[in-house]
Amino acid sequence: MPALARADLEQLLRVRHLDSTLTSSMPLVHAEQAWAASGVAALDTRLGGGWPRGQVSEIVGPRASGRTRVAVASLAAATARGELAALVDAGDTFDPDTAAHAGLRWSHLLWVRGVPLAHLRARGEVVDRAVDRAIKAASLVLAAGGFGLVVLDLADVPSQALRRVPFTTWLRLQRMLEGRDTVVLILSGQPLGRGAGGVSVRLDPGARGAACWRGASDRSRLLAGLIVQARLSRARPWPNDHEPLVIEPAPPNVRSGTP
Repeated sequence: MPALARADLEQLLRVRHLDSTLTSSMPLVHAEQAWAASGVAALDTRLGGGWPRGQVSEIVGPRASGRTRVAVASLAAATARGELAALVDAGDTFDPDTAAHAGLRWSHLLWVRGVPLAHLRARGEVVDRAVDRAIKAASLVLAAGGFGLVVLDLADVPSQALRRVPFTTWLRLQRMLEGRDTVVLILSGQPLGRGAGGVSVRLDPGARGAACWRGASDRSRLLAGLIVQARLSRARPWPNDHEPLVIEPAPPNVRSGTP
């Protein structure tokens, strides 16, 4: 009887297209094309090939945790594959020079700029409006179609404003991805809306606490970045998701033109 009831429940979920909420203790087997490489080799290995396509995934962490670096690497990897990518920059913090050094192909990028939120922290209604516009812009990009990667950067949005966003907003974004090869990445300081088949990558610079320097001598050393730890979480856990992953700064790349 319990097995029969479970079978009936699973059938009802499939009819309503909610079968992706079914969980299992074992990872699913996906085709190679179901993954989009992040451009960070160590992370791709742990992800099983890259970001799962057709899903909303998250890059979560505090300031200086490397979340922007992972997002830029993913954008560069997508454009290098010849895919169109979109960046919805809610706080207008994107640095074109850094992206150029990462190898981003500007001809394949749509950059939607928001307003500098750092100057608006005392005006909650303005921040709320900026977040709403960013989410609507991401929805319009998804509705247009043709993009392999869409990054919604809410990293500099105050946590109070993010908590005011209804959870159904993230569910709607996930519904827009059904049957598509698009990857949606949300950058923020807190978990928001990972899809049922998506991945949350949580970055922690304090867990490693090491800086990476480059240069021939002490006088010519330059700070290349921080070595951070990442932990993965998903609805269907993989055996090594609980193990910390060390991500080191990327080596300098050749500039690929101007925006």
